[in-house]
Amino acid sequence: MQYLKLENISKSYGEKTLFENISLSISKGDKIALIARNGAGKSTLLRVIAGEESPEGENAQVYLTKDVRISFLKQDPYMDMAQSIQEKIMAIDNPTIKAYSGYQKAQLEEDATAAESYSRRLDELHGWGIEAKIHELLAQVNLSDTTQILSSLSGGQLKRLSLACVLLEEPDFLIMDEPTNHLDIDMIEWLEEFLQNPKLTLLMVTHDRYFLDRVCNEIVELERGELQIYRGNYSDYLEKKAERTANEQVNLEKSKKLFKKELDWIRRQPQARTTKAKSRVDDFDRIKKEAHKDLNAESAKIDLKSSRLGSKILEAHAVSKSFGDKNILEAFSYKFRKGERLGIVGPNGAGKSTFLNIITKELRPDGGKIIVGDTIKFGYYTQDGITIKQDKRVIDVIRDIAEYIPLEKGKKLTAERMLENFLFPRPQQQVYVSQLSGGEKRRLYLLTVLMDNPNFLILDEPTNDLDIMTLNVLEDYLMSFPGCVLIVTHDRFFLDKMVDHLFILEGNGKIKDYNGKYSDFRKQAKSKQKEEQATPKVKSEKNLGHQERKKIKNQIRKLEREMENLETRKKEIQTLFTEQPEMELDKMMALSKELKEVEAKLSQSEDAWLELSED
Repeated sequence: MQYLKLENISKSYGEKTLFENISLSISKGDKIALIARNGAGKSTLLRVIAGEESPEGENAQVYLTKDVRISFLKQDPYMDMAQSIQEKIMAIDNPTIKAYSGYQKAQLEEDATAAESYSRRLDELHGWGIEAKIHELLAQVNLSDTTQILSSLSGGQLKRLSLACVLLEEPDFLIMDEPTNHLDIDMIEWLEEFLQNPKLTLLMVTHDRYFLDRVCNEIVELERGELQIYRGNYSDYLEKKAERTANEQVNLEKSKKLFKKELDWIRRQPQARTTKAKSRVDDFDRIKKEAHKDLNAESAKIDLKSSRLGSKILEAHAVSKSFGDKNILEAFSYKFRKGERLGIVGPNGAGKSTFLNIITKELRPDGGKIIVGDTIKFGYYTQDGITIKQDKRVIDVIRDIAEYIPLEKGKKLTAERMLENFLFPRPQQQVYVSQLSGGEKRRLYLLTVLMDNPNFLILDEPTNDLDIMTLNVLEDYLMSFPGCVLIVTHDRFFLDKMVDHLFILEGNGKIKDYNGKYSDFRKQAKSKQKEEQATPKVKSEKNLGHQERKKIKNQIRKLEREMENLETRKKEIQTLFTEQPEMELDKMMALSKELKEVEAKLSQSEDAWLELSED
């Protein structure tokens, strides 16, 4: 069943064309990621699809199937800051929530007639479990106190509330713009699992590559104003993109040769042209466009020479810090080594940014001391960034930091070239900061940090609002960076690729020092959690009689057969959802109900098997 169809959609801002005559089809069950460079028009295209902006073009059409419910998670949604969380939730456009809200109000006003009417409506909607559902979802996003006023919430809390609201709208078609920004890793993994629901249709923009790989079944790339569609997840996209780029490179060489030949012909022609000659002129324009494609626009290498590091880098000696009753650090000690790359992880509110501010001496500890080596030059990329004057040109922002930076063997890298390396072509260097997208401004800010040529980089959530192409450039830079790197990020892919040593903020001032990749740590933590939750509830087998042991073994074998049958049926149902997108509604609802029952029985059988299998 087709939910949405775009035909011949174009969009421009002034002289800048974002995309031209693009078409896209989205069907029920699709989970599509839209990727592109910052400023290419990703968010604009989402707004066009959501109906918040009008498309351009004479034949532009946006077809949306009737009665399909759409929800749109924006990067910066408008909110009434005077509302409480409870009021915001009760205002959600969801029939069940509206009926429940009306019922609550009628109860408070002792309006028996209205209460009875809303009660019947809740019966019709099977909606009496909505309160528990709301509380469960708010607990998942760490917003259990519904009396909080929105103006008292942090930016991250507001983003999580927006996420909860769009999920509670229970849409058929969900549009999400950077949904993982401001979420901690536990929450990202929970959202990953939630979005894998086969009944949910999804279109999202995200830079989180693990998220892309595990959730999406199609990648749509907005490239040079056109859409390229790749079936499969992010891993499939990388393989197919590499193949297509290799083919384009061959065709590009052919186009360049043909372009030179056609150019010679065009220059020899008189002003009056025949119809046949006019067709060659049209072909010439097409060939010229093909021949001037910049296939290397997304690949750049940054090769800087950082300042010299002395023998003493950075030392923390019994450092402690707390805010009231909240303990952030307790007797923390560590000596950094040359070339070390460390990651810091922990839930939101654990004190990761506070830790960085203490390390850089922007915040004084309550106890202990920080010793910084004489040769250390910090480059500190913060979540808040810096205020860049909007009326400055991009090139002038960088020149204010330095005209050039030194390279090996006495060479220099100019500000212009550094900008090009960081995906700002020469024409864009002349535009004003006010003309940049949000992601482009973050990229420019990151570049100001690197341009200062530090030897100790501290990056606080560097991946937020950066596109995948920029992340690839940054990763290439960090892989060859000779200095120290300290990173706070919720981006698991970036973390795994960049660091092999972690500080885990466990809360109450405790920091676990872990040597290894984040994925390894996460796997060990989940395994340990599962072991701790599996508490024995039956007597040890060695204390049981022969008949009782035999009975238990028979029960275990029976449960194993049941679990095998349930797993088989679960896969059969999931396959039906995938292979029959045009399935009738009644059949789909019946299968959805059966799937829930199968999953519940499977969970019960697994629990029983664990209990009986304990020694």
